[in-house]
Amino acid sequence: IFKMSSTPQKNPDFSEQKHSKEPSSLQCMHLAVVACGDRLEETLIMLKSAVLFSNRRLCFHIFAEDSLKPEFEKKLKEWPSSYTKKFEYNIYPITFSVGNAQEWKKLFKPCAAQRLFLPVILKDVDSLLYVDTDVLFLRPIDDIWHILKEFNSTQLAAMAPEHEIPKIGWYSRFARHPYYGTTGVNSGVMLMNLTRIRNTQFKNSMIPSGLTWEEMLYPLYQKYKNYITWGDQDLLNIIFYFNPECLYVFPCQWNYRPDHCMYGSNCKGAEEEGVSILHGNRGVYHDDKQPTFKALYEVIRDFPFEDNLFQSLYYPLQSKFLDTVHTLCGRIPQVFLKQIEKTMKKVYENRVIVYLGANHRY
Repeated sequence: IFKMSSTPQKNPDFSEQKHSKEPSSLQCMHLAVVACGDRLEETLIMLKSAVLFSNRRLCFHIFAEDSLKPEFEKKLKEWPSSYTKKFEYNIYPITFSVGNAQEWKKLFKPCAAQRLFLPVILKDVDSLLYVDTDVLFLRPIDDIWHILKEFNSTQLAAMAPEHEIPKIGWYSRFARHPYYGTTGVNSGVMLMNLTRIRNTQFKNSMIPSGLTWEEMLYPLYQKYKNYITWGDQDLLNIIFYFNPECLYVFPCQWNYRPDHCMYGSNCKGAEEEGVSILHGNRGVYHDDKQPTFKALYEVIRDFPFEDNLFQSLYYPLQSKFLDTVHTLCGRIPQVFLKQIEKTMKKVYENRVIVYLGANHRY
């Protein structure tokens, strides 16, 4: 039986209280992440980027190894109250409801398969944004949350393509299993209507009739485990290959990875609108292969919460980008800066409106 652990903050206990009875949770944008091994700092920087720019209240669902729980609680307590009041959080143990837990835990990278079980575990949550730990928000989560309203009657999840160009995409060249569309999808940023997922019978390659999400997971893994490379992402691609009507595909600027610029810019949405969500996969925040990605990570990490966003975040970022022009990603700084600049301007406009409103009362 799955048991949730509660946090020391005055947060609703999701295991006991229904969201329909909890006004703050109803207003929440739910964000889930899975952290194992050495991913503590990355996860905290991701959460920091979410809190810095978002408007509506956030509910964080942090799935972590037991050893990381006290560290998360300690670090989140250190954040200033002006920011902690913008979110509530709950920390959960890693758990798998079907099949062999050790097999699931070792699938692709530590604990990543946990995301497959979110519809089963978070029974009281209607909709959710899942992100990998190596993600950074460069605009409010509110903006991707609005995509839920764009789902048609059959869509229950949204992801971005794995690649923009089929002939050089990984799935189109190497996959030994079914995958969605012409290039597959990347699961590092995944928007989900959990209620629809729980209530849907999914077509599959195992039996003629449909299976529920929970019924399908382990048999699917057993059938394809010798053919998959990218773990749970491959399983999601297989699921949506057989159920394409269930998937909404959002453009590449919502899951922007080094592949989108390291061989030349190939994400038109980011060229036009700027990067909305940065996904520094393959460890690029921690080596020197893609210094543009590393610069963004370090500037957000080092930003003192209550400092001026332009002086202590935007200008240092511009300065660091000057040292990245020797790379193809570094030659398109406007792609990385456009949304973050727009977001900062909105933050300050909102503060001015609040300030003027407060003064007007006097």
